[in-house]
Amino acid sequence: MTAVEVWWARTTDARPGLVGELNAVERERLAAYARDEDKNRFLVGCSIVRRVLATKLEVSPADVVLDRTCPDCGRHHGKVSVDGMQLSVSHSGDRIVVAFHPSAAVGVDVEQINPAIDADSLASVSLSDVEAAELAGFALSARARAFTQYWTRKEAVVKATGDGIRADLRKVIVSAPDRPPVLREWAGHDGPVRLVDLQAGVEYAAALAILSGQLPEVRSFDAAPLLRS
Repeated sequence: MTAVEVWWARTTDARPGLVGELNAVERERLAAYARDEDKNRFLVGCSIVRRVLATKLEVSPADVVLDRTCPDCGRHHGKVSVDGMQLSVSHSGDRIVVAFHPSAAVGVDVEQINPAIDADSLASVSLSDVEAAELAGFALSARARAFTQYWTRKEAVVKATGDGIRADLRKVIVSAPDRPPVLREWAGHDGPVRLVDLQAGVEYAAALAILSGQLPEVRSFDAAPLLRS
């Protein structure tokens, strides 16, 4: 099976020259962000998508045709898509990640771990009873990380399937954070799903899902040189 490419960057990789490669919809969304860190996350995510695809399609980044149409309302804020490539974008804190595969749908999620979260309260609205019981078995000092790993695995799955925020995460049941990542049960999905945990640094949790019967090879790349070129 063709490998999944996972490209990583940081908000500090943003630079003004990248804005000129965005289309009108992307520039409008960029301008709507009030905070610089949000602007930089969006800009870097768009730029990774455009520059990686430009290399593969042998066109300029500005000429890559992307579709962000929301399937529910028709507005341009949906999951980004392009002919001939499956991809997924995520960002949190200063990390931005984009996953690519030429045929199988992928979902990627990265989350900065907040040690101050009330993991048990969040579990009541986003974990199944089985997962919540497993989470309770972790030491208090480890629960924020454990909950965030549950979350990234679930988010990766629903992003790969395209369900996104429409999905009830309590019904998307994944393995415990101290176990190899698998989708254990989800009545809302019929088909193969493979999960992989990604390394994003000690302050982050990250996961990749691919709708495939095979566990793919994952190749990670630093996007910083690509964004500087």
